[in-house]
Amino acid sequence: MMKPLHKIGAVVGTTALSVFTAAQAWAATAAPAVAEVTETVTEAAAEVVPVVDKGDTAWMIMATVLVMAMIVPGLALFYGGLVRTKNMLSVLTQVIAVASLAMIIWVMYGYGLAFGGDANQFISTGKFFLAGVTADSTAATFSEGFQIPEFVFIAFQMTFAAITVALVIGGLVERMKFSALMVFAIVWLTIVYFPIAHMVWYAGATPETTGLLFDWGALDFAGGTVVHINAGISALVGAIILGKRLGYQKDVMAPHSLTMTLIGTGLLWVGWFGFNAGSALEANGSAGLALINTFVATAAGVLFWMLTEKAIGHQGSLLGACSGAIAGLVAVTPAAGNSGPFGAILLGAVTAVICCLFVMKAKPKLGIDDSLDAFGIHGLGGIVGSIGTAVTMLPALGGPGAEDYDLGGQLVIQIMAVGVAIVWAGVGSAIAFSVAKLVTGLRVPEEVEREGLDLGEHGERAYNY
Repeated sequence: MMKPLHKIGAVVGTTALSVFTAAQAWAATAAPAVAEVTETVTEAAAEVVPVVDKGDTAWMIMATVLVMAMIVPGLALFYGGLVRTKNMLSVLTQVIAVASLAMIIWVMYGYGLAFGGDANQFISTGKFFLAGVTADSTAATFSEGFQIPEFVFIAFQMTFAAITVALVIGGLVERMKFSALMVFAIVWLTIVYFPIAHMVWYAGATPETTGLLFDWGALDFAGGTVVHINAGISALVGAIILGKRLGYQKDVMAPHSLTMTLIGTGLLWVGWFGFNAGSALEANGSAGLALINTFVATAAGVLFWMLTEKAIGHQGSLLGACSGAIAGLVAVTPAAGNSGPFGAILLGAVTAVICCLFVMKAKPKLGIDDSLDAFGIHGLGGIVGSIGTAVTMLPALGGPGAEDYDLGGQLVIQIMAVGVAIVWAGVGSAIAFSVAKLVTGLRVPEEVEREGLDLGEHGERAYNY
């Protein structure tokens, strides 16, 4: 007969054995289920669900409005103050009209040609008249899983098209017909701006459908090639085709209101924060970097233009300060998110010196009437800034390049991209001006030019006192 302790031990042992056996059986049964659940969780984590962030969206709406302020009244006042009194209203009218035309064309077919869908390295196809775009449609940003409403992206890019064609006016003022400008704008946007925007900024599903310069790895954060080289080269071509203004280099053609020009400069500088920081497409550190770079490169441009004036025997002027500000803004545009602050200062300073020397020394000798220095500041500044962006990427200058960053290789790519932009804009703008000349004639009659385009072209004056 078993003793009580022995009985208890036997019961405990038997129970433990039973529990252990049952646990083994349960583990064998549960293992596949646990593995299945784990695999499902892992797959779910790997699939990033796109999110439309309200902060990014709010910032991009604000950036779009800031770029609009660059055009009207910013660029209109900047350019308007630089012409003679009798032509002030004509410049204001040209800027607001051509920008408005660009916006309508953009939503009709411009967005479709630039960003509408995969086609080839030079153009997109699709989404004409914004087909298929709804309030729920989204556009990708530079961060995986974060998107913005497509309508916001469309509007943001629309303002870029509008200001670029308006910038061309700087080489044409005081002598070009209003009707010719509008015809030129339609052709130029179609064959020059939309293809270049696609080539620089469109990421397709394959290399064959990705923009040519984007596929090369060209750096253009906010439009050094797309906006400034494009507009500057086109303005130069237009100035050559139109010819000089009556009395150019003989009569006094001083700006009628540097006060207006300074107001325009300030509005352009403020709006440029939307232009550059908005090109990050998100409210993040990249936008913050572009923000501070837009401050300091512009400040360097102001100071170094004035210093260059002094060095070549002139007084530091308000006109020089305003011109230097624009030169600095132009220079930092392609580098806004591709530079540290001290690289941006260097780029703004160098560009201001080069542009100042060209405008004050080389341009008078060339005898080309680029009336408001659209090429001398935007074209030349865009070239220097686009090539210089390869340098500002250097970690030694605080740039975001990796430790093994290939400066030589990137310089070659930047130079090639600049070359493509110059040739495309030059040939395309020559075609656009030729079409406008055939349709309307390019230049106003001599009597209208002498009287002023305000009355001759628009039947009203900027000032009635």
